[in-house]
Amino acid sequence: MARITRRPLAATDILDIWDYIAEDSVDQADRWVDRLDEKLALIATQPLMGRARDELEVEVRSLPFGRYVIFYVPTKDGIDVVRVLHSARDIDAVFSDE
Repeated sequence: MARITRRPLAATDILDIWDYIAEDSVDQADRWVDRLDEKLALIATQPLMGRARDELEVEVRSLPFGRYVIFYVPTKDGIDVVRVLHSARDIDAVFSDE
């Protein structure tokens, strides 16, 4: 089975998104996380399916997920999730601040 790891900032992103959605509906927030987990499991089995984003960070790839974008690094046995950000964010600025 493919392995999925999450960097601390990615875990914080996911929690922040859950909190935001849960303000309207905890059930919707839980479903969003379930769908995200399914998407991450798929990406982990085919880690090169995302777009290469070397302009942000070496080896980082991205894949849209609804209104969000998943940023990850392929590993030998899966993926390492770097960030999960809303697509309206200034992605270049977020990565340059890190």
